[in-house]
Amino acid sequence: MKFTSIEHLVELAEIQGKKISEIMIESEMEQYGRTREEIFEQMRNNLHVMKVAIEKGLQEEIRSRSGLSGGDGKKLAKYLENGSFLSGRTILEGVSMAVATSEVNASMGTIVATPTAGSVGILPGTIFATAKKLNSTEDDMVHALFTAGAIGLVIANNAFISGAAGGCQAEIGSATAMAAAAIVEMAGGTPTQAANALGIALKNMLGLTCDPVAGLVEVPCVKRNGMGAANAMIAADMALAGIKSIIPPDEVIETMYRIGCAMPMPLKETALGGLAATPTAKKIEVKIFGQPLHE
Repeated sequence: MKFTSIEHLVELAEIQGKKISEIMIESEMEQYGRTREEIFEQMRNNLHVMKVAIEKGLQEEIRSRSGLSGGDGKKLAKYLENGSFLSGRTILEGVSMAVATSEVNASMGTIVATPTAGSVGILPGTIFATAKKLNSTEDDMVHALFTAGAIGLVIANNAFISGAAGGCQAEIGSATAMAAAAIVEMAGGTPTQAANALGIALKNMLGLTCDPVAGLVEVPCVKRNGMGAANAMIAADMALAGIKSIIPPDEVIETMYRIGCAMPMPLKETALGGLAATPTAKKIEVKIFGQPLHE
């Protein structure tokens, strides 16, 4: 049940009349020699960790040790209560949960890297917001995590998922693609629609630099988690509406890889370029560390 591309993954699912999540579960069973129940319960535990992180970020007054992040997820949730928001409720709920989860990570809380700590909020935010909208069961949400895992596996094996290797497109971009495919399945979409969603989502993250201010996974990372969640949900809706990714998903992944290889080193998690090189960012470095990170 091995698959090496999105095309192969979708083909396996459609030929067998199964969801992408089922193909991933069977692949895990085959690779690790474990029962379906064992694998499913382990993923359910991951879902529970995500839920606790979301609740912590939305309900508690959390703050990172640097003081750069904390409280924005809760602030956005409170803004939602006022009812005067401009965009959709489900999208903003997903964004608030994504930001909250990322803030928990920044404050040294327990999270599930999906696929990395820097992009930790996107998948939980979108899945829990979608579940609320659709009245999904916990099992539906666990299946969505397996779908996301299948997409992440292909991306990791054909490109990269770390900002140091390929820029933020590899972290936030990959997580956004994983989330888009996952929530399409939650909404009853086909494997092909899930693939189109990931292609649409990832295309709109190409070239995104990894430029953490003061070298910390907080600015602009936390807010990028929120925007990644919004991107994923819009991409999912587009795919569910029948819109296709003209460039096949596998070619989008390959393009991300080529862009990442061509990206200058200062834009890949070194805190030497991008937003990390702005005057304000340099002042933050001195405030936190007592001196610039780079002379």
